[in-house]
Amino acid sequence: MGTTTQRRRPELASFLRVRRARVTPADVGMPPGLRRRTPGLRREEVAQLSGVGVTWYTWLEQGRPINASAQVLDAVARTLRLDPPEREHLYRLAEVPFEPAPEGLTRRVDPEVQGIIDALEPLPAVVYNSRYDILATNPVYRDLFVVPQTLRIGVPNVLWTLFTVPEETCPVMHRDRELPVMVATLRSAYGRHVGERAWEEYIRGLSAASPYFAELWASGTVTPPGPRVKTFRHEAVSVMRMTSQSLSVDGMPECRIVVYTPADEDSRARSRR
Repeated sequence: MGTTTQRRRPELASFLRVRRARVTPADVGMPPGLRRRTPGLRREEVAQLSGVGVTWYTWLEQGRPINASAQVLDAVARTLRLDPPEREHLYRLAEVPFEPAPEGLTRRVDPEVQGIIDALEPLPAVVYNSRYDILATNPVYRDLFVVPQTLRIGVPNVLWTLFTVPEETCPVMHRDRELPVMVATLRSAYGRHVGERAWEEYIRGLSAASPYFAELWASGTVTPPGPRVKTFRHEAVSVMRMTSQSLSVDGMPECRIVVYTPADEDSRARSRR
């Protein structure tokens, strides 16, 4: 057993005990009973309500080296009434790949975040998640970078656009240089989601849609996000060189505000126009 696992098991045991103690029988529709010494549910009650064996759950709560499936952890999470961040924490401690519940996926940003990127005009700004889904944009970003194909993909996604639109309609120039970096950044985020259905389907779908993406993905290159100078084309002002800079967003894990600033005076003048 590795050192990380040895540290996580006691933390898992403590987490489960504390969460079990806060759930009362009334919370789960059970009679309170008499002479209860346990402040919350008993271990056997959690096991029964979760559809698992008492011995198995006891070992899980004792931090023993047993394997847990996502289905079993979900059942325990429902019994213990865990909220989405607590459910994710349970998965991490049990060393099981975490996949957010569909209702827990980020579909929009708060008005405060939208207000921030709107206030950044005349700089283009966008909110991406780690899969390059476009969650929010300001008008300048939409004018400079959004192509019609982006809007027809369900949740608009930058990589789907860049790998599937014809080169002459793509706002990003030098794709042979920029796309490998973006795929390597995607793989850096993928390491936290290996085995999750939504991510695996996304990778398979984009690989099928673009042999070039499949080739880059197979290379296994990993690069963390960071500032870059990129060259964009726009029909009204020709070519602009812009520096992309990422800012994290509190309360939105794996999401970032990306702001584009002109990399030289000529690009600044073109951007204003």
